[in-house]
Amino acid sequence: MPYNHLRWQLLFLMRMVSMFCSLSRLFGGQRLAAFAGVAGPRLCGAAALAWAGMVVLAALLHTLPAQAQGAHGSGTAPRTAPQASGAAAGCAPQITDVHAVRGQDPGDVRRGPPTRLPASAWTPVTLPDRWSDPHRWPHFDGEVWYRIDWRLPCPSAPGAAATDVALSLDSLNMAGEVWLNGTLLWRDRHLTEPLSRSWFMPRYWLLPAHLLRPDANAVWVRVLGLHVQSPGLGGAQIGPADGVFAAYQNLLWRQRTLLTLNLAVSGTLGVLFFFAWAMRRSEKAYGWYALAAFTWVLYAASLLATETWPFRDSVMAARANMTALVLYVAAFSVFTARFAARPTPRMDKALALLVFAMVAMVWLCTVSALDHVLLAAFLGAALIYLLACLRFVVWALQSRQADQLMLAACLTVFAVVGAHDVLILVRLLPDAVPWTPYSSLAVTLCMALVLGWRLAHTMRRIERFNVELTHSVAHARAELQTTMAREHALVLRNTRLNERLGIAHELHDGLGGSLVRSIAMVEQARAPLENRQVLSILKLLRDDLRQMIDSGSSTGVTVPATPQQWLAPLRHRFTRLFDELDIRSSWHYPPDWQQPPNALQCLALTRVVEEALTNVIKHSRASQVDVTLAHGDDQDVVLRIEDDGVGFDVNAVQAAGVSVGMRSMQARIARVGGELYVQSVPGGTVLTVHLLPALMPDSAPAPLYRD
Repeated sequence: MPYNHLRWQLLFLMRMVSMFCSLSRLFGGQRLAAFAGVAGPRLCGAAALAWAGMVVLAALLHTLPAQAQGAHGSGTAPRTAPQASGAAAGCAPQITDVHAVRGQDPGDVRRGPPTRLPASAWTPVTLPDRWSDPHRWPHFDGEVWYRIDWRLPCPSAPGAAATDVALSLDSLNMAGEVWLNGTLLWRDRHLTEPLSRSWFMPRYWLLPAHLLRPDANAVWVRVLGLHVQSPGLGGAQIGPADGVFAAYQNLLWRQRTLLTLNLAVSGTLGVLFFFAWAMRRSEKAYGWYALAAFTWVLYAASLLATETWPFRDSVMAARANMTALVLYVAAFSVFTARFAARPTPRMDKALALLVFAMVAMVWLCTVSALDHVLLAAFLGAALIYLLACLRFVVWALQSRQADQLMLAACLTVFAVVGAHDVLILVRLLPDAVPWTPYSSLAVTLCMALVLGWRLAHTMRRIERFNVELTHSVAHARAELQTTMAREHALVLRNTRLNERLGIAHELHDGLGGSLVRSIAMVEQARAPLENRQVLSILKLLRDDLRQMIDSGSSTGVTVPATPQQWLAPLRHRFTRLFDELDIRSSWHYPPDWQQPPNALQCLALTRVVEEALTNVIKHSRASQVDVTLAHGDDQDVVLRIEDDGVGFDVNAVQAAGVSVGMRSMQARIARVGGELYVQSVPGGTVLTVHLLPALMPDSAPAPLYRD
């Protein structure tokens, strides 16, 4: 295609991008107007970058030699390299005829020079040529010989410097060899399966001067291929070496370099976005883009490969090549849906079934029908791709988000390019030049720019969220510190109150009981007490006070080894007083602990016994008291204190809340994991304590009394 035509197309694409941005602002309404004020500069910046990339591409093409512009495409007729005007143009090599004939013995890959071919049965053809066309040899697999007749109108004069003549071929599909006037110039490595692949590999030779004839010359090209891959010979050029080499370099740039760059860029971007998806699984669009990039790399690599490895033959390589293309289209379609945040589970399932059916047809069909299946799969993949692009454009216009609009602009360009190249493939535009080699790299970079922009936007949102979270955490920490300080003050206050309450209970239960006993002894004495007896009473009160101070609620108190050792001091204290008051007492206890209580439990039981017996002395007017310590079925300690006194109304005492001693007993037993039961009627009172020695609860939410 001429350079001016290509430049016009690039300018047209740039105008389309600019018009897309302008129309979005003009017809977007209020919602898009607000968007344009924020994201409009970014969108126009992306359009400017795309425009700059296209300008660079145009400048790069402009730097190519002017002589190569005519060789950019594959025309329908044999071509000679462009020449200077005047006499020099009349002396340029000229291709006169191109013919083709099927080989007589496809199995003999080294039969010798082409002069042994039959003189008849030659068919005139134009280059580029595909022999699998329906009007030629549609199902022929094997070899075809092409004869390119050309002449040198102006042989070099004796003693004059000879003009270098060169030959270039656009492609051979799939493998072959080249002869010049019966002499071998070049041969592919493999002329039997697995065949070498020269379909995307232009060739160039500087023709030896001693092999050239003064007038008529012939180039013989032997091509081996399979009908499933459209075998044949591409365009040919014969002319001065400088012009042919420039055209060859241009063709090499289009068929190899651009595709290699696209492969490298796609692979790199695929790896980057794969790691982006691996580190942030919620961004599924990045994962699908990475999968699409990897499958595109496989497809592009199969086009660039000159051997069928790792496949055993050309048929298997063709199946794998089409499979990679179908998977790329499927991954790309899912990527557009994920990028637009439009989940389409039903369409995804239908797409998965369709892709599975297409891949299964490619791999399960027979070789004779493979060419039709490959064409159908290619057209189906192209249709899916175009529909995915159009669907995303509609979504982008509906959402009016900056990243989606930028990607929609890229896909619009690529959809137009893809439709154009599909029309070339089906020969509806036979003279046109494919646009994909020029647009694929730019569109890939544009898509990467959009994905990178979204990733950067997401990272900025995360950074803003982190800043807000930091401020929130600092505020919450300050509030928590204030709350904890207030809670600490409440705990200190509660601790002081508990300590005061504990001291009150200890004074009431311990020292208070001793005072009651001492007062009773003094009151019941028949004669004034001697100094020695008063001193003994005071020493007893001092010992009780010291015991309360030293061991009141300490866990370091030593637990008596047996129940007898625990009850002995209590029995000694109260028995003397009971005898003086004519109160009979009986004490019952087991010989050993089944499971000894801890120090706090032992102290609690002691205070309960002291308080209960003190109440008998003060209030009951009883004549008999029984103190029993036993073990229950669950190894719990059961303390039972029973008298035959006047009794009292338990409910009335509970309602009035005036009995400090009863509340103290209940609180002590509850703190060490026990329960207190009080039953009282006229004629007697029974106080029962159940205590599990191993149970030490954190709190004591027990009722004051249990009937």
